[in-house]
Amino acid sequence: MWAILIVLGVIAIPLTIEWTRKGITDADRAKASGQFALLSQGTTHFEWLGPDRGPVAVCIHGLTTPSFVWYGMAKGLALLGFRVLIYDLYGRGYSDRVQGSQTADFFDQQLVDLLAHESVTEPVTLLGYSMGGAIAAHFAARRPQSVTQLILLAPAGMFKLESGKLMFARDLRLIGDWVFLATYPWILRRGISKEAGAPSSVDDICDLQHAETARRGFFPAVLSSLRGLLRDTCEDQHKAIAAAGVPVLAVWGAQDDVILLTCQDTLTAWNPAAQQAVIPEAAHGLPHTHTDAVLDAIRASRG
Repeated sequence: MWAILIVLGVIAIPLTIEWTRKGITDADRAKASGQFALLSQGTTHFEWLGPDRGPVAVCIHGLTTPSFVWYGMAKGLALLGFRVLIYDLYGRGYSDRVQGSQTADFFDQQLVDLLAHESVTEPVTLLGYSMGGAIAAHFAARRPQSVTQLILLAPAGMFKLESGKLMFARDLRLIGDWVFLATYPWILRRGISKEAGAPSSVDDICDLQHAETARRGFFPAVLSSLRGLLRDTCEDQHKAIAAAGVPVLAVWGAQDDVILLTCQDTLTAWNPAAQQAVIPEAAHGLPHTHTDAVLDAIRASRG
């Protein structure tokens, strides 16, 4: 009996930890910069940065780091004349923890709703980082007339996850949930801590990332994205973008161990017209670790 109770107690630990994490409160949102919009799927946190007038650049963040990852990039984009719109995907930052599968349709609807809420009707420059690159690719493939340029920073959707703990957690319900909650928080926090002290265009980014992991609903949202949007590649989307003639710039980090540099060849096969740039010393954190180099690549792509 004691052995059974001990086993049940161990099993309950990661679930209890997740349940006891603090959720997003009204007090938290009152301290946040930016604004909030009640959209069709929930409340979304967003910010406008840069001048009041000018072409719109919309920035979509990745799987685990909310919209603050764009703060340094937004300053540079503003100097290029852009009005910059950043926002937190559902399950991250100050946006709602929305139930349901985080599929391509799910994230696409959030962006469509937000643009409609902000009365953005003109074509935009669309930037997507990591998982945000997959979201941006789906949006651009569906609405090529709404995108003047697609800028991808180490974009997800270039390959299928076919092995490892993440695939196990993704493909097995219940057991997979437990394995993910028991292991991934430690893996992510260790990765964040390894980057502490590294140059960044975002002040205190490691502290902000660690704070994100302490919020209830964050890790289930990450798992839902792995089971939804990130399950398949964006091959069809990139081919559709190529057929529509949407200008594409992809920027890669030569030292990236998340989205490998070999994905550059994959994109070339799907969209031979895509412009590509490689930052030799960069790893995966392109928007905040190598902001100036990314902005240089953007300037060069625009002539």
